Amino acid sequence: MPLGKPREAATITLMDIDTLRRTGSPGSLEGQMLIAMPNMPDERFSGTVIYICAHNEDGAMGIVVNRQARNVGFADLLVQLDIVAKNDAIRLPRDIGQKLVMAGGPVEPARGFVLHSTDFILPDATRSIAPDLGLTVTLDILRAIARGEGPKSSLLALGYAGWGSGQLEREILENSWLHGPADTSLILGADHESKYARALATLGIDKAFLSQESGHG
Repeated sequence: MPLGKPREAATITLMDIDTLRRTGSPGSLEGQMLIAMPNMPDERFSGTVIYICAHNEDGAMGIVVNRQARNVGFADLLVQLDIVAKNDAIRLPRDIGQKLVMAGGPVEPARGFVLHSTDFILPDATRSIAPDLGLTVTLDILRAIARGEGPKSSLLALGYAGWGSGQLEREILENSWLHGPADTSLILGADHESKYARALATLGIDKAFLSQESGHG
């Protein structure tokens, strides 16, 4: 089965995430970072860092946090969703108007997911997936961010990565992924280009050394 191939049910809802989280197993990687090995055979995930939002024996769901979406910026997205008028987009505060939109994964690439700090919560819409990290999938959070009333830190991603039962475990055994504890400042940080090296560093691994070792038979 190709890496990252989604489950047959290609869509995921907050209820699905809740179910995966409530039934998490002792070996669950929920709340951890996945870090692609240099020999990753699927170019869609080459050099990626993924935050695992939910994982149990039925599958896993995560968000790529270090790959920018092509041809769409945050201000453009707000206009497309009729959250702000086109003429008002240029008047957005710099830190809002220039936010990047990430390519969260190959499943449902037109659907938005916001990972964010838990100083901002929408009742019945935000799922707390870590003590300091929430996940919201409604437009209300984008409206709040556009008004300057949203979470202190946030990451907007289009799409997600999904795995079927046992698939992620097999990929890890095949040496396609490393995994380790998540660093919220890394996950939500704006320096996306350094996230891969920084994620490896949290495991005590130097990116250059890992690349050299992966080439040996």
